[in-house]
Amino acid sequence: MIELFTSALVTFLVVIDPPGCAPIFASLTSGAVAAERRRMAIRSALIAWGVLMFFALLGEPLLRALGIQLASFRIAGGIMLFAIALDMVFEKRTERREERASQVVQEDISVFPMAIPMIAGPGSIASAMLLTARANGTVESITVLAAMTTVILLTMVSLLIAGPLMRLIGHRLEAMVTRILGVILAALAAQFVVDGLKESFPAVLA
Repeated sequence: MIELFTSALVTFLVVIDPPGCAPIFASLTSGAVAAERRRMAIRSALIAWGVLMFFALLGEPLLRALGIQLASFRIAGGIMLFAIALDMVFEKRTERREERASQVVQEDISVFPMAIPMIAGPGSIASAMLLTARANGTVESITVLAAMTTVILLTMVSLLIAGPLMRLIGHRLEAMVTRILGVILAALAAQFVVDGLKESFPAVLA
């Protein structure tokens, strides 16, 4: 169970990237008062948690209703996560996040772009669905959800301390950590694809 929690925790940490959300949040809320920043940080985390929880619990029945096999979703999700990993290694993901954030003109950024798609984006939604689908039984499902909730809490903390955090870690250290996490995510994505292919072609890839 500890191994499953650790694997899910690392996956969500890499995909959601709490330290990577901090500079975007800090720049978007630079003109807001402290109380308003805290409110938006908490609301962003809660909305993202609700979205991810919905897909973690109801994602598989939704796929069945659409006639999509779980193996196909594993392969598609793995490819999607691998693309995110490449962006992280070559620092393209942060650039796109900043560009997307610069286009936001509304004052309250809790729902968009912070909750969706920066925290609860395609990668984290796919991860929530894949990890809960792989869980065997209620206990393992709860373990995955606990890991997801832990990462959301860490994300909320990083948003709450976004200003001091950015001054502490600096741009160079953030870039280095992002690249390392990108390599880890690429390996996890490859495993999702392998699992999906084995399930689709058991006679060939047994």
